[in-house]
Amino acid sequence: MDAKVHELLNQQINKEFYSAYLYLDFSNYFEEVGLDGFANWYKIQAQEERDHAMLFYTYLQNEDQKVTLKAIAKPDKEFNCHMDVLKAGLEHEKYVTSLINDIYGAAYDVRDFRTMQFLDWFVKEQGEEETNANDLITKMELFGSDPKSLYMLNQELAARVYTAPSLVL
Repeated sequence: MDAKVHELLNQQINKEFYSAYLYLDFSNYFEEVGLDGFANWYKIQAQEERDHAMLFYTYLQNEDQKVTLKAIAKPDKEFNCHMDVLKAGLEHEKYVTSLINDIYGAAYDVRDFRTMQFLDWFVKEQGEEETNANDLITKMELFGSDPKSLYMLNQELAARVYTAPSLVL
């Protein structure tokens, strides 16, 4: 495996674990303000990100590549309102999309088709993640100022259950 591709894949493990930490922090915010459905939604997001990290981890191991685990940064954002959290989530997903695109580009440059095929799932997944984050913002803009509607949205998010990724390595 190309050294740059290997390094970017290894860094992505850390970025995915950071994403899990960040979403747990978002979940904690919503627990503190009494929106347990939103908290549930972000706990599940954290589980997904943790699984994404493990997919990268397993891929590198399956390719006989060394995995180097690094310290995970502490989330450092302060939020003044619910919308700040949701917008931070969208911005983070866009950032992760850029990271996946960078790895894909590096793999493309060296004709690493196996890594590109592995990343195809993540490219699609990031499209879904950005759509979900956008949808939450839209729903909050539409319903967030009305207590009854916010309650219903919170109930909708509380119903979300975790589904493990179906990527086969």
